[in-house]
Amino acid sequence: MSTSREKSPTPQARAVRLGPRAVVALLLVSAVGVAAFAWPLLAAPGAGLAHSQDAPWLFAALLPLLLAVAVATVADTGLEAKAVAMLGVLAAAGAALRPLGAGTAGIEPMFFLMVLSGRVLGPGFGFVLGSVAMFASALLTGGVGPWLPFQMLAMGWVSMGAGLLPAPDRLRGRREVLMLAAYGAVASVAYGTVMNLQGWPYIGSLVSGVSYVPGAPVADNLARFVAYCLATSLGWDLPRAAVTVAGTVVLGPAVLKALRRATRRAAFAAPVTFSDPRPPTAGSPAPDAPR
Repeated sequence: MSTSREKSPTPQARAVRLGPRAVVALLLVSAVGVAAFAWPLLAAPGAGLAHSQDAPWLFAALLPLLLAVAVATVADTGLEAKAVAMLGVLAAAGAALRPLGAGTAGIEPMFFLMVLSGRVLGPGFGFVLGSVAMFASALLTGGVGPWLPFQMLAMGWVSMGAGLLPAPDRLRGRREVLMLAAYGAVASVAYGTVMNLQGWPYIGSLVSGVSYVPGAPVADNLARFVAYCLATSLGWDLPRAAVTVAGTVVLGPAVLKALRRATRRAAFAAPVTFSDPRPPTAGSPAPDAPR
């Protein structure tokens, strides 16, 4: 009979911990983001949409400010230096991976890294990482435009969702990889669908069957939107999902192991103590003795 005991998985470290203020900040940013994406569907018939072309610029100015609030308050005590360093390294890696597909057929290798990082480092870190990585990749590829805040928010949701998946401290091995691969596939398609909401109302050169009709009933516009997604973006969303699944299955175990090792060595949120390394000499007062 073997007397060895099976070791339970080491609890994951959290580079960014979600406190009450962090949750409120993330909910605020997400609420504004939902309004930014879905306002055309919720516009009442007869509502003045003459300035609809100004909406992307309005949110382009507003969302970065709200994201900055989320970054500043995503941990009640702020981001420590080790978390900022890891954020910079992973954001740079994600930004470097995105141009590898060159936008061909929706191939974006950065998605699997964002999913794995969010899983290991938690929803708070994942949201910040996804947003910062998308911003860095836009600077790298020259993709800065009114769509960028929407991309930052959508990628933040993708990575945050991975951090909210169940059993982060218990589930390991093949089952975890398969769960992350399934989530990555769904998130990749959802990302494309959400981003379609951002651009769909402003594309007026499409046939009437799939174009946005201002003030139309929500059900009618939803039907047009589904047809629009099937006709235009599904050919990009499915390859993105396939690449994410392949990257997660092939590279996921090694990347998860490396990320978990890095968080253990970084010892996030470990208490800092100071002590006098020199022993007291004869005749000298003790460190705590009054002088």
